Amino acid sequence: MPTAADLDAAIRDVPDFPKPGILFKDITPILGDPELFKTSLELLAETAGSEKIDKVVGIDARGFIFAAGVAHILGAGFVPVRKKGKLPWTTHQMAYSLEYGEDVVEIHADAIKPGEKILLVDDLLATGGTAAASIKLLKALDADIVGVSFLIELTGLNGREALSHSKLHSILSY
Repeated sequence: MPTAADLDAAIRDVPDFPKPGILFKDITPILGDPELFKTSLELLAETAGSEKIDKVVGIDARGFIFAAGVAHILGAGFVPVRKKGKLPWTTHQMAYSLEYGEDVVEIHADAIKPGEKILLVDDLLATGGTAAASIKLLKALDADIVGVSFLIELTGLNGREALSHSKLHSILSY
């Protein structure tokens, strides 16, 4: 079975994307390799430890790819947190600040029952704004967030500091 080191070796660095000065970590080589993709899902699922997870929540959009697979492995439901206006039913919202402005994430009003054990999953932790808003949204629904897990953490952007959760995991750090 491949390891986290194999995942690291597969990630492609793309300089100056999406704008000059950014070094983009491209995960598509992991997604395109069935063994690497399976390993990424299993490593993320392991971050739940011995907790029985009711729902795995994925953050729009690449978080969906990983969260749905992790939910399958854990025998849990999958719930998407989406950008404003993308969900078709009654929602709860949480606004958060961006470098230049504000954005909003939403979840279906009936997606989480009070006390359900939640694992929040996303592909990347950068500044932490979207994840922090997602955590606040889940707490407002009285969810029991048992872990917050990322495939990649960009440590230089201090996203961990924006997240008030002690059980934060990242598989790879740069």
